[in-house]
Amino acid sequence: MNSRHSLLDSATMGRRVHLWTYGDAGKPLVVFPSNAGVAHEWHKGGMIDALAPLVAARRVKIYCPETNVSRSFSGEGSVEARMTHHRAYERFVLETLVPFIDEDCRAPYRTLTTTGCSMGAMYASLFVLKHPEVFGQALCLSGRYRTSTMFDDSSQELYFNDPLAFLPNLSGAALEHVRRKVHITAVVGQGAFEDGCIRETAELGAWLDKKGIPNHVAFWGHDSRHNYAWWQRQAVHYLSQMF
Repeated sequence: MNSRHSLLDSATMGRRVHLWTYGDAGKPLVVFPSNAGVAHEWHKGGMIDALAPLVAARRVKIYCPETNVSRSFSGEGSVEARMTHHRAYERFVLETLVPFIDEDCRAPYRTLTTTGCSMGAMYASLFVLKHPEVFGQALCLSGRYRTSTMFDDSSQELYFNDPLAFLPNLSGAALEHVRRKVHITAVVGQGAFEDGCIRETAELGAWLDKKGIPNHVAFWGHDSRHNYAWWQRQAVHYLSQMF
């Protein structure tokens, strides 16, 4: 499989950002890593190998950027400082990563697909709900979607980066825009270490239904655990249908 490591210059992040790309051609898939935040996480977790048939068939081209999650959602410091770090990352994705993908694919796609496991699922849901003109569908695996629980304080900016905070109040033209553009698939197992993910996935699905946002929510069996062995199976199952 063709794999390529890049360092993308980002003025907003104040440094170069790691990106791994897998495949020669196909529709682009943006992968957000979990709490480790490293770009090579999906390769290390066996996800790239599991998706190799889709990549070889040129159905998908996978882009794995790093995040600055350790300085934002899972970090320490004031809510203002941590949200400043996330704002910088959000701008990196929209202003640097997306144009890079458009150029790398030699044609801008109407919208991109995104995915992630655990914390990466939260990122995937957040970018789809906030930027439906860029990200049209998401596959969220074993996600946590109430980010306010990671902070000791609150702010307006944190509210708009907490899917289970702003989604219940989404209305009007903004809601209609999301309804027209977005589809979210949220999946969670019912086995070990999935308790909080089960609760928040169910809550996310309920609000997506109430708001009329196209979605598919699935609860896998009690043997399905919060680990890469199961995320590999889930990713193959759903991405084979999405690409």
